[in-house]
Amino acid sequence: MIRAGLVGFGMAGRVFHAPLLASIEGLELAAVVERSTDKAAGRYPGIKVYRSLDAMLADDSLGLFVVATPNPSHYALAKQLLSAGKNVVVDKPLAMTSAEAAELIDLAQKHGVLLAPFQNRRWDGDFLTVQKLLREGALGRLVCFESRFDRWRPAPLTERVWKEKTDSGGALLDLGPHLVDQALVLFGKPEAVSADLAQEKDNSIVNDSIAIRLRYSGLAVTLGANSLSLPARPRYHLRGTRGGYIKMGIDPQEAALGKIARIEDAAWGEEASSAWGVLHVDNDGETLSRSISPVRGDYRLFYAGVRDALLGKAPAPVTGLDGWRVARLLEWAAESSAKRREIACDWSQEPTL
Repeated sequence: MIRAGLVGFGMAGRVFHAPLLASIEGLELAAVVERSTDKAAGRYPGIKVYRSLDAMLADDSLGLFVVATPNPSHYALAKQLLSAGKNVVVDKPLAMTSAEAAELIDLAQKHGVLLAPFQNRRWDGDFLTVQKLLREGALGRLVCFESRFDRWRPAPLTERVWKEKTDSGGALLDLGPHLVDQALVLFGKPEAVSADLAQEKDNSIVNDSIAIRLRYSGLAVTLGANSLSLPARPRYHLRGTRGGYIKMGIDPQEAALGKIARIEDAAWGEEASSAWGVLHVDNDGETLSRSISPVRGDYRLFYAGVRDALLGKAPAPVTGLDGWRVARLLEWAAESSAKRREIACDWSQEPTL
């Protein structure tokens, strides 16, 4: 049994990490750092509550530490844990800069420990379904891929207010890591990046609207997120030489996780048929359209992969290098927006594993 300590019990810790850690055979949610409240103890009776990371670090029974705090603190906390020789999962983004991410990778290698960014949306059902369609060649040769997180949130946040402060990185470092990581998984490293970052909400002081374009040979990839979409555009829109695919709505797991302490539903990750994406293909001039039964999403697979990596049975499900590539692409996106031009991607400086 691998005992895990969770650093932070805000939205990320409470909604994502705690229920997932509590649902994986071979992992135990054993401890949490809560500086001033006892919400975790109320939800997970018997859990050990520490008031500081230093106190948790003294618990030698813990074999995995999970950083689930606001973005600006990820680097410092992960550095402290890795320097102490601990295995670490870090909620996205791995760090605020690629230089910080590279330093964390170096520390993990030096101490021979695990460093895994939490990119749970690799296990979204809609993303897994897109992967399947591309593997099968259902669209022919893909020419255009659009992936978006459109929301309607015009008012200032009343919870997680740190997300709208200047040091948070805004939407670029909130939703950008998900969008960019998925694109890297599907298509690999792009040749160039162009982007537009904007402050669209009233009185906004941080980017809340992002549009990122990744250039590949023969393929245009557009990634976007904003808080002023009513109605939202498709989550995915793919165009190919045989037809197109449109998926509305988002994976249901996040909404479900917010209501539970652990996953016990045998139908976890299933999506209502009314939300299924639709594939449109050309058949000798006639358009044939059909709903696509999705691959079932399951965020538990990330932590099952972490468990197996710690037991030496499999490689890490997401690596520090993955986190560095995401951070570097987001830096190029910010540079592109500031300079109003496309930025060529120079991958020659990426860390080696």
